[in-house]
Amino acid sequence: MTDENRQGRPTITVEEVQKLVKQKDLIEEQIRAYFNVLEDQKDVGMNGPLVDLEGYPRGDIDLYQVRNARHNIVCLQNDHKQIMQQIEEALHLLHAQKRETGEAGPRVQDQPPCQSFAKVDDVTPGSPASLSGLRVGDEIVEFGSVNSQNFKNLQIIASVVQHSEGKPLSLTVMRDGNKVHLGLTPQRWAGRGLLGCNIVPIQK
Repeated sequence: MTDENRQGRPTITVEEVQKLVKQKDLIEEQIRAYFNVLEDQKDVGMNGPLVDLEGYPRGDIDLYQVRNARHNIVCLQNDHKQIMQQIEEALHLLHAQKRETGEAGPRVQDQPPCQSFAKVDDVTPGSPASLSGLRVGDEIVEFGSVNSQNFKNLQIIASVVQHSEGKPLSLTVMRDGNKVHLGLTPQRWAGRGLLGCNIVPIQK
């Protein structure tokens, strides 16, 4: 996937990152499709019982479809985790390349401070936020064009989300003291809203 520059370091192109994002989007579509299957089966979900109160297989759902959907969701979620790691590594590499090809010597005073302004306190399984890799406890440093410099209230984030439906947003969060880059696409899903997570401002 990657080439190497003159210093012997691996390099990556924007097109290669976009290919990874397309693979991620395809996996997310498949996961949503299988969640829809579970929803159609009496909304049995990933953990609903497959036997009745007397211990017999339920007759009101298609057991094969449910088991098949659950198995495929688990496999696809593992694939999704791997592709998200690849995207995260690729984004780090891309950012590093931009710094190297920029002006000699980074101008630290021009860079916005790496300061979080909001925190994720809830993520719904199977939602766009969950599929992007966002976790409860993540502190948001950048949400699309929003950062600590221009953040006023949650309405700004809501506006960015509404205007970005179906388009990938770049997120930077602090997680366990590390900066993590994520790609989140606001879109319709089985639950409420376009993200499936709850974000609260950090009180400074």
